[in-house]
Amino acid sequence: MTQFSDLGLAKPLLAALHAKGYETPTPIQVQSIPALLDGKDLCGIAQTGTGKTAAFALPSIQRLTADPKHPIAASCRMLVLSPTRELAAQIAQSFRDYGKQYRLRVETVFGGVPIGKQIRSLAGGVDILVATPGRLLDLIDQRALTLRNVEIFVLDEADQMLDLGFIHALKRVDQLLPKKRQSLFFSATMPKTIAELGNRFLTDPVRVSVTPQATTAERVEQYVTFINQKEKQALLTIRLKSMEIDRALVFTRTKHGADRVVKNLLAAGIGCAAIHGNKSQPQRTAALQAFRTGEIRILVATDIAARGIDVSGVSHVFNFELPNVPEQYVHRIGRTARAGNDGIAISFVDGEERGYLKDIERLTRVQLEQMPLPEDFAKEAAKLPKPVASAPVPQQGQRRGAQGPRADKAGDDRPRRRFTTRKPSGVGAHKGAVRASGGQRGKSGR
Repeated sequence: MTQFSDLGLAKPLLAALHAKGYETPTPIQVQSIPALLDGKDLCGIAQTGTGKTAAFALPSIQRLTADPKHPIAASCRMLVLSPTRELAAQIAQSFRDYGKQYRLRVETVFGGVPIGKQIRSLAGGVDILVATPGRLLDLIDQRALTLRNVEIFVLDEADQMLDLGFIHALKRVDQLLPKKRQSLFFSATMPKTIAELGNRFLTDPVRVSVTPQATTAERVEQYVTFINQKEKQALLTIRLKSMEIDRALVFTRTKHGADRVVKNLLAAGIGCAAIHGNKSQPQRTAALQAFRTGEIRILVATDIAARGIDVSGVSHVFNFELPNVPEQYVHRIGRTARAGNDGIAISFVDGEERGYLKDIERLTRVQLEQMPLPEDFAKEAAKLPKPVASAPVPQQGQRRGAQGPRADKAGDDRPRRRFTTRKPSGVGAHKGAVRASGGQRGKSGR
């Protein structure tokens, strides 16, 4: 079995990995690290949770420190582009953890926080900059940053970048980067549009794929319950009260829908919080930290915000509404069944969403097993607080959820009331989902 020590990594990096308890590299790390240490470009098909951050962070740190340079003012030696604030912060922290024995300056810039502090942090130059596209271009436009000295460029979650409307921003970044550089390109899927984008950035790349395209995690038990939209809130509340749940992610299609679900769950005595683009950055950070520490067990999220969520111990994923882009379903359920654990994904589907379900099953080649409504559902639902009225759900013709091309700037600096956590009451002890017997499963890795 391959070990990290077999990949050509320096001793300080091996020590950092050992300190984090990492002994055996994942497939993408085995395939990527030697090529990146040789300075080659790389195109990787990999979902979140496969270890791709370490796959590009470790060799990049080694290459930068092997050729030490004093940072040039208002510039960076390495640029990592991320679609969301949470993912950007997570990547930057990984660089700090892996490079703690080196003297590298790592900074993160994204929307939702004042730009002045970020301008000051870049004034003296940095070694590694992790950024979202919108804020990166804001800093460039204000002449607080230049990309002419970038030696290593990483585009992470390329498919999500396109979903968020960042294509024009990425083309502009491509024009600003030096031609002589090492480029790394990662995407969970690789349709034609993504491949064409990769061709703009890459030169004779090594190609790495650690999972078949558009398959779902093989350790996730996948279920569907057919139910009217108006009854979904009651079903979710009952499921959360009756099932053994370590941590659960609940996905909604809209930001307002996420807030509505949280309000109803809190009224029913279930501690939770929402994370989406209309929340201020401090609110998003606080909610995610409370979820990580177990202060709350339920986090309600939109697809955009959830891209940065990498929390261990997520036992359940609830699709309160199906995504209107089938690839998002793969990303959603991939938040559970990590590090060798099993997971359960339950989707609530009303009549308007059956088309989405067909698209998902066609893409993943998995037929979801039906889970019936709980016994005495109507009786139990009648005991719950009256739900907040639901807003219209986007119809099937609306294929791409558009939260705007500058989604990383949503919620800029507007003070909002912090979330509250009320302890859940009456949580049952029995397992709410029976494992599928002989059901089809996807083939993707961890």
